[in-house]
Amino acid sequence: MSRLRSGTNRSTLLCAAAVLLFAGAVLASAAAPVRDRLPSALPRVGADRVWLDQEVLGRWRDHDWWPPVVIAALAVGTVLFLCWTAAQIRTGRLRELPLGQAGVTLSAGALASAMAERARAVDGVARAHVRLLGRPRRLRARITLVLETDGSPEAVLRELARGTIAEARAAAAPRTLEADVRLTTRRHRARRVH
Repeated sequence: MSRLRSGTNRSTLLCAAAVLLFAGAVLASAAAPVRDRLPSALPRVGADRVWLDQEVLGRWRDHDWWPPVVIAALAVGTVLFLCWTAAQIRTGRLRELPLGQAGVTLSAGALASAMAERARAVDGVARAHVRLLGRPRRLRARITLVLETDGSPEAVLRELARGTIAEARAAAAPRTLEADVRLTTRRHRARRVH
């Protein structure tokens, strides 16, 4: 996920959480057990507060414009939420990569398997797993490597960048390919002494 989208998602969630927290605090301050425990300096809602009385409801009923406006606003909000959800789902795993000729595609799984096979051939790598994410114009390879106990992370990364990632970028050109590499080491089971 790009930094812009990640920041946008976090900002959206933060704003929604702030609005819900504020609304919950206002509504909770109307309850007697909460209102009695609040410091005297804090504003509070009276227990006898009426949010919509008969007079206000009568004034709203006299205007015919507000029900369509409310329904339109809710519809726009729902459409925006659905578009945002679709954008989150769409950036998942990449299925096919269109090539230059019309109708010719490369399976993203085949490219990921080839990258994993090339990464396993690097000295010091025990296992490798590659997932291709993103969009056809901007690819992201998530590479997980399990190193041998004597493998050097610096040497593995240097060889991976010169070999596997460079070849994948050449194959995906003119598209951009970003690589996220996660390194772990192989765990040994403790030997039991009888």
